[in-house]
Amino acid sequence: MFKIDEVAKECGLTKRTIRYYEEIGLLPSPQRSSGNMRLYTQEDIDLLKKIVSAKEVLGFSLQELQRYVQSAELLKDQREDYRSRTDQLEPEERRRMLTDMERTLNEQLELMERKIGSIRVLQEELEEVRTRVRTRLEQLGKE
Repeated sequence: MFKIDEVAKECGLTKRTIRYYEEIGLLPSPQRSSGNMRLYTQEDIDLLKKIVSAKEVLGFSLQELQRYVQSAELLKDQREDYRSRTDQLEPEERRRMLTDMERTLNEQLELMERKIGSIRVLQEELEEVRTRVRTRLEQLGKE
């Protein structure tokens, strides 16, 4: 179990941010010590690192982060359920479970693809401006 100071340092977040993520439901409320101190698991740290990565790399808003985390948690539960029951399932039930996992993955990928598409549009706009600036620089060089 880890204290909030340790988690904050490990994830590159402030304690205030971690508490806020709990408040808005991005991070489940942790266990508490007898002195009411927050105690986090390695799983909590891993989830926070995923959140930080999604926010920094893809620029997810808090609303997008909530959808991403919900989807990630659902996928984790689906995978655990499938692994624990695979030997006991009929092929049709396995197919249904795998189809559900695929649907969850598709939701995550669509969220990422939309964000990546927005980044590409911005990149193309900047490249167009750069081309115009270079053209003007070349014209000035000929004068």
